[in-house]
Amino acid sequence: MFTRIFGKPKQETNALATLDKLNETLEMLEKKEKVLQKKASAEIERAKEFTKAKNKKAAIQCLKRKRLYEQQIENLGNFQLRIHDQMIMLEGAKATTETVDALRTGSAAMKAMQKATNIDDLDKTMDEISEQTENMRQIQEALATPIGSTADFDEDELEAELEELEGAELEEELLQPATTAPVAPVHVPAGRQPARPAPQRRTAEEDELAALQAEMAL
Repeated sequence: MFTRIFGKPKQETNALATLDKLNETLEMLEKKEKVLQKKASAEIERAKEFTKAKNKKAAIQCLKRKRLYEQQIENLGNFQLRIHDQMIMLEGAKATTETVDALRTGSAAMKAMQKATNIDDLDKTMDEISEQTENMRQIQEALATPIGSTADFDEDELEAELEELEGAELEEELLQPATTAPVAPVHVPAGRQPARPAPQRRTAEEDELAALQAEMAL
C-alpha cells in the first residue's frame, strides 16, 4: 500500500535500475558475439578459397583473424557469465532486502498493535463490556415486566384475601338447597290412580336452613 502511495523505496528503485542496466549490457554482448561468430565463419570460408587458389599465405592470414575473433568471442562469453553472476547476486540481495523490510514492517505493526491493546486496556475494556451487559439485562427485565405486576403486592394480603374467598364459597355451598334427581314417571293402567305419598316431615335443621335462606332472599 505504501509503495502505491509514496512510490517504490529508493533501494528497490536502485536495484531495479541496476538490473535493467545489466540486462541491456548482456543483450549488447550477445549481439557482438553473434557478429564475431559470423566474421569467424567468413574467415574460414575465405581461407578455404585461398587454399583452393594455392595462396597459402593469404589462407594463413584468414585463419589468424579467425583465431582473434574466437578469442574475442571467448572473452565476450566470460563477460556474459560475469553479468549473469552479478544479476543473480543482485536479485538475491534484492529478495533478501525485501524480506528484511517486510519482517521489519511486520515487527513494527505488531509493536503498534500490542501498544494499542495492552493488558490494562484489555481488562478495562472487558469490565466495561460486563457492566454494559449487566445494564442491558436489567433494562430488558424492566421492559419485560408488565405494568401493575403482582410483584408489587403484599403476599400476606393476597393469602388472607384468598382465605376469605374460600370461606365465602364454602358458606354458599352450605346454604344451597339439596337437589334430588327427578323420579321417572310410573305408568299406571287407566282407571287406577296411584296413591299419593304422604308428605314427609322436615327436621328442625332443615327448617332452620329454610328460614335462613328466606332471610337472605329478603
